[in-house]
Amino acid sequence: MDTQALAAFLEVADTASFSKAAERLFLSQPAVSKRIATLEAQLGRSLFDRVGRQVTLTDAGRALLPYARRALADIEDGRRALSQLSEKVEGRLSIGTSHHIGLHRLPPVLRAYTLAYPDVDLDIQFMDSEVACEAVLAGKLELGIVTLPTQPLAHLQSRLVWPDPLSVVVAPAHPLAGLKKPELADLAEHPAVLPDEATYTHRIVTAALTRHGLTPRIRLATNYLETLKMLVMIGLGWSVLPRSMLDQDLIALPIRELALERELGVVWHEKRTLSSAALALLDQLPAP
Repeated sequence: MDTQALAAFLEVADTASFSKAAERLFLSQPAVSKRIATLEAQLGRSLFDRVGRQVTLTDAGRALLPYARRALADIEDGRRALSQLSEKVEGRLSIGTSHHIGLHRLPPVLRAYTLAYPDVDLDIQFMDSEVACEAVLAGKLELGIVTLPTQPLAHLQSRLVWPDPLSVVVAPAHPLAGLKKPELADLAEHPAVLPDEATYTHRIVTAALTRHGLTPRIRLATNYLETLKMLVMIGLGWSVLPRSMLDQDLIALPIRELALERELGVVWHEKRTLSSAALALLDQLPAP
């Protein structure tokens, strides 16, 4: 059974779409369809029902799914285990990271890493931290360099790399910027622009505000912190951003009741073997 066909099967099953699976695999849609057709011919079973634009697993597809995941995970574990037998650090290393970490934290780490290990083929995928953690658990990524989950996830190991203190911020012309001693109650009187509710950062911020009895009036939410910064700068509302993003275009409000911080770090699957390339990157990451 072709592992490439199994990989295509898993992507179609996960995305419920041949076109989205093709995008993830960097293939054309006909190529993905051909791999699925080959697999169905080998098994003598139809794996997907295709009704209009909807793609759903058949009974045979649902039965195959856990075995396909296990088979590809075992093959990948074998590849990583074999890489540790060589003194040379090489091969492919798949990493998922957020745009913010990729822009503001990783460049010096990856610059030093690629100089030290030029034979490693880095596959860096940018995505939300929550998606990266799920991809590590599913075996699609070896490491995630992400905002660490607010609650432990089963089988996901993590290590803190960068403490990331947060500040409530506004534009210099915002009414809150003129207050000498802004308080939480003042925030409730003005709209906010915050990270999307599905993100770990949103959960950290709203949990802290809820503890003080404040429900923010959210005007707009987005996954990208750089976009949030722009929205604050044009006066659309207050927000909570990493202190590392502060500059002359933002005013940090000294609200004594709030001490906000998130943790940035690395995650991996506790039951999967790490390749020599992954172990070398873990060593390269700074201590907090």
